[in-house]
Amino acid sequence: MTTSATAPAPDRATHPWAAVVALCSGGLAASLTQTMVIPIQGELPRLLGSTASSTAWVVTITLLAAAVTMPVMGRLADIVGKQRVLVASAVLLVVGSVVCALSDSLAPMLVGRALQGLAMGYIPVGIALLRQVVPPRLAGSAIAAMSATLGVGGAIGLPLSAWIVEVGDWHVLFWVSAGLGAAVLAAMLVLVPRDVDTTPARFDVGGALGLALGLVLFLVGISKASEWGWTSGRTLGFIVVGLLVLVAWGAVELRTAEPLVDLRATARLPVLLTNVAAVAVGMGMMAQAVVVPQLLQLPEVLGYGLGQSILAAGLWMAPGGLMMMAFAPVSSRLMRTLGPKATLMIGAAVLGAGYLLALVMTASAWQLAVASIVISVGVGIGYAAMPALVLDASPPHEAGSAVGVNALSRSLGTTLAAALMGTVLTSSTVDLGGIGVPTEGAFQACFAIGAAAAFLGVAIAALIPRSPATSGPVAPAPQLATSDRA
Repeated sequence: MTTSATAPAPDRATHPWAAVVALCSGGLAASLTQTMVIPIQGELPRLLGSTASSTAWVVTITLLAAAVTMPVMGRLADIVGKQRVLVASAVLLVVGSVVCALSDSLAPMLVGRALQGLAMGYIPVGIALLRQVVPPRLAGSAIAAMSATLGVGGAIGLPLSAWIVEVGDWHVLFWVSAGLGAAVLAAMLVLVPRDVDTTPARFDVGGALGLALGLVLFLVGISKASEWGWTSGRTLGFIVVGLLVLVAWGAVELRTAEPLVDLRATARLPVLLTNVAAVAVGMGMMAQAVVVPQLLQLPEVLGYGLGQSILAAGLWMAPGGLMMMAFAPVSSRLMRTLGPKATLMIGAAVLGAGYLLALVMTASAWQLAVASIVISVGVGIGYAAMPALVLDASPPHEAGSAVGVNALSRSLGTTLAAALMGTVLTSSTVDLGGIGVPTEGAFQACFAIGAAAAFLGVAIAALIPRSPATSGPVAPAPQLATSDRA
C-alpha cells in the first residue's frame, strides 16, 4: 500500500470520462431515491395499511440513514478503498429497492427505505475518488458534475415518479430504482478502477455506533419538531439527548488512536468554515424543495395558488435540477480562475438572489420556475466548490472521511430547513374546505429565510482562509489500479 507522500505518479483510468459518467450515474440513482416516494406519500397509509404518522417515517428513515452513512462510508473508503465502498453502496441500493418493491406493509418498507438511505454514502465517496480517476485539469469539471447529481436526481425523480404512479402500479417505482442500481453496480465493476492508496487502520466500530445514535436522536427531534412542537417534551428530549451523546462521542473520539472522524483535522479553519457554510447552503437548497411544490399545487381559488398537478409541478421544477448539471462546466471554470472559495461565495450569492426573485415572481408557474432555476444554479455552483475546498485542506488518506463530513453538514442544513419551513407553513394558515393551508405570507417568510441562509453562507465563506494545501505544488494523486477490479 502507498501513501500520498510516497505515491508514484498516478496510473489513472484508461478512459477517465467513462469512469466519470459511471460515477455520476451512481450519484443520480442514489439521489433519485430521496424524492421518489413524494407522489405517493399521501396514499401510503392506505397502501401500507398504517397511519399517516407512521408512514411519515418512510421519508424520514431514508434521510436519517443517509446522514449517518456519509461519514461512516467515507472512513471505510479511506481504509478499504473507495471503489469497493461504491460497489457496496450500489448493492445496498439494489437490495433496498427490491425490498421496497416487494413490500405491502410498513415494516419491510422501512427496512428497504433505510437501505436506500445507506446507499447515499455513494456520493461523498464518489466525489473523493474523482480526483484519482481523472487528470488534474478535468478534476474540477468532474467534481462539479458529481455534485450536481444531488439536484438532478431530485429534479428527475419527482416528475418520473408522478408519471409512473399515474400510469401504473406504485411498486414499479422501486423496480425502476432496482434496475438503475443494478446498472450502476455493473458500471462500478467494469468502468471504475480500484484505488490502491488505502490506509491500513482499524475501523472505529464504537465511534460509528456513537455517531449514529447521536445523529439519529438529534435529527429525529429536528425533523419531527414541526409535528410535535418545538417546545414539546419529545422534541426537546430527542434534541438534548442527541447533543449530549454527540458531545460524549466527540470526547471519546479525541482520545481514540484511529477515530472514525479526525475531529482535530475537521476543526482546521478551512474545513470547519466550509462545513458551517455547507449547513447554510443546505438550508437554502431545501427551502425550495419544501416550498415551491406546495405553492405550485395549491388551488388558484386562494389567489396565490397556481393549481398545478403533482406531475405538472415536478415538470416545472425539473429545469432547475437539469440546470445544475448544465452549469457544471461553469462551476469548474470559476474554480480554475477564481478559486473554490470565491466560487462558493458566488454560488451562495446566486442562491440568495434566487430567493429574492421568488419573493416577487409567484404570479404564474413560469415565473416561479425561473426563480427556481436561479436558486438551483446557485446550489450547483456552491455544491461544486465545497468538496474542492475540503479536499484541498485535507490529506489524501482522509479524503473520503473529509468529504463525508461535508456531506453530513449539508444534510444537517437540509433537515433543519425542512423542519423550520414546516413550522412556518403550519403556523400561518387559511381555511380551505375545512383544511388549513399555508397563507401567502407564510410562503414569503420561507423565501426570506432561504435568502437569509444563503447570504449567511456568503459571509461564512468569506472567512475561509487560504488552505496550505493550495499554496504549493499540487501533490500527486493516489495510485489507481486500472486492471484490479473489486
